Amino acid sequence: MNEIVWPTIDSKHLIVDSKQMLILEKEMFSDGMPQEALMEKAGIQISRWLLKRKPLLKHGITVLIGPGHNGGDGAVIARELFLKGFLVQVWCPFPIKKTLTNNHLNYLTSIGVTKLVEPPNANGKELWIDAVFGNNQTRIVDNKLIKLFNQKFHNKYGKVISIDIPTGLCPNKGKPFLDNAVKADYTLAIGLNKIGLIQDSALPFIGELNHIDVGVPISKLSKVDRRIFKVTYKDLKNIDLPSLPKNSNKYKRGRTLLIAGSEKYPGAAYLALKGAISSGAGFISAVLPELVAESIWQVAPEIVLKGTMQSNQNGNASLSSVLKNIDLSAFDSLALGPGIGIDYDDWEKSKDYLLSFEGLLILDADALNRISESKLGSKFFLERKFKTWITPHTKEFSRLFPHIKGETNVGLALKAAKEFNISVLLKGANSIVADDQKAWQLFGTDSQTARAGLGDLLSGFVAGSSAIDLTFCRNIKTDFFAKYVLLHSFAASKCKTGSNAYAIGDELSKLMRNKKTRQIS
Repeated sequence: MNEIVWPTIDSKHLIVDSKQMLILEKEMFSDGMPQEALMEKAGIQISRWLLKRKPLLKHGITVLIGPGHNGGDGAVIARELFLKGFLVQVWCPFPIKKTLTNNHLNYLTSIGVTKLVEPPNANGKELWIDAVFGNNQTRIVDNKLIKLFNQKFHNKYGKVISIDIPTGLCPNKGKPFLDNAVKADYTLAIGLNKIGLIQDSALPFIGELNHIDVGVPISKLSKVDRRIFKVTYKDLKNIDLPSLPKNSNKYKRGRTLLIAGSEKYPGAAYLALKGAISSGAGFISAVLPELVAESIWQVAPEIVLKGTMQSNQNGNASLSSVLKNIDLSAFDSLALGPGIGIDYDDWEKSKDYLLSFEGLLILDADALNRISESKLGSKFFLERKFKTWITPHTKEFSRLFPHIKGETNVGLALKAAKEFNISVLLKGANSIVADDQKAWQLFGTDSQTARAGLGDLLSGFVAGSSAIDLTFCRNIKTDFFAKYVLLHSFAASKCKTGSNAYAIGDELSKLMRNKKTRQIS
């Protein structure tokens, strides 16, 4: 397997499914780690997390203890908080099945912790801790229990914290087993982040996601067969982009070509070009609709116009007549798709020029829609023998790859990348970048990135950034793609002058200038 450069392999970044987590735990137990010790460590680490947030505890704590080892974690938490002087009570909605959990529960009652006979009052002000099922849940949960938790959540009289996984939420799919799951203000993922917690579908249930480290050895983590990484804005500080020689000229600082826009969608061209300019690429060329080409010198005089596109009767751009007159071998990267509209006959005439392009081909928006309805369909990617990156949202993805099914967006992106030997950005609230062996799941990104035009900006930015880095490293890997997407999202979150795509493009320019000040003079 290829070496992972970014981010590092550790418990904060690695994402696993429930089976992988169980295997890791069993390996730790077989190496001599007692189950009791792991339960103690999890409960004590969570207690420490809570004690740093004492306002959550000031009205007391009710721990809802499940029948298995997740309930045991809850019992350790209850014990630790009680011994620190907090008012603690517990309730067991199901018969206790695990001996270790039962032993902890018996000790709680022996030291004076109240064990409720009836369900707790959802209108009380105390903190509720959901320690019912956790990572091992595989089935539908009593809907009465879910309703009780969610009555507490919606009343806002006290917070709800779920241990590892909110009860009723599938740890692998990130969706409720039935109609609903516990809605938590905080979810504390034990050991490693579970894949279900990172999915868009889980966002209404998990609240603020926090990681609780229990010391899974790095030697175990490095052996996990399917590598999926959680990346956040905190990982920006570890992004290492290639340094370019200070004496390199503009042609050696990235040459990119953008084909974007139409009479129908002229704004897409402007925004894609804005993204490319913000990357700092040395030489940016464009093929634009005549409507945009006439005025581009006024808004972006640095752009070199390589040709203009005619439009069909519906206002969609026609590519074939202009592509035949361009030497594509002069470019490191080529971005195609933003706002070009749909013209299937034109695509059939254009595709051979793109299949033979030896640089990095970045396909977005209407380019993907054209492919999905073409004669080749997704087999286009198999016909193309050179590096290809695509940027679909979920509907575009399903049109491109109707045969690919999966429990999560991560799984979908990985399957498409492996089958077609491409790199995939599957856009969403928590976007995913994947190749045939690994995936990067963005998490905790700003909602301002979900704006019209930002996808066009991103396409141009990826084209320009990749062109720069291709001058240094001809075989840039998919982790570069993930870095560009994270940088774009971060610029949106930091933009103080507005949340529109053009303003975010200016912020992206500042960010890249600061990031590469010592790399590009």
